[in-house]
Amino acid sequence: MSDQNHIPVNEHGDMLVHEDDIESVGLLDVARLQKIDSLGYTLDEYGIETYEDMQKVSKAFETIRREVSPGRVALAGIIFLLLMGVIASGWYWALPRDAVDVETQYLQRGGHLLMSEIHNVGSRDITDVSLQIEFQTDEGEIIGVMSIEVDRIDSHSSVAGDNLEMLIIGYTVWDEYSILIDLQYTDFNGKIQSESWAHSVGIWSNENFNDKAERSTWPIS
Repeated sequence: MSDQNHIPVNEHGDMLVHEDDIESVGLLDVARLQKIDSLGYTLDEYGIETYEDMQKVSKAFETIRREVSPGRVALAGIIFLLLMGVIASGWYWALPRDAVDVETQYLQRGGHLLMSEIHNVGSRDITDVSLQIEFQTDEGEIIGVMSIEVDRIDSHSSVAGDNLEMLIIGYTVWDEYSILIDLQYTDFNGKIQSESWAHSVGIWSNENFNDKAERSTWPIS
């Protein structure tokens, strides 16, 4: 190595570099690499600390690569989805909640066909349930009525049947009509709930309505 790349040291092996010479001393002068072994280079005592740090970083990345594999990432995603499913299931099945829907379907089948169903999608029973549905002309004339009264509807259950089906004939399908729905029931806390909805039909030969009563969830409501 030439004198230009020589770094003076004292008797203890410490480098003797004047501050005016710092800019002229390069990294290779400090590392003083020599070609050997499979790496192609080795370091003298001045570069060994940097080399060991690089080795530690490389080993850390290799450990992370082994630990965070695609399979483990996929497994973590599945576990997360299962956890979210458990939380949602607990909300739907266990959390005290009142939720009642009335589904009504209107069809033009040789006349006017109406079918309704009550869905208690809450987690608590409802009692003293009554549902009445009127089919009226556009002028307000009642031309058909169907109704049902039920002592109790369990949570997550539905009620339908012949009493909630009605076929009206003798009236043209080219006019518009109104469906009036009145629902009343007693919730789990003993409070009477009343709901009413109105829908216009006749423009389409097949229409479906899903009316939702006011929700209440403990402890929010």
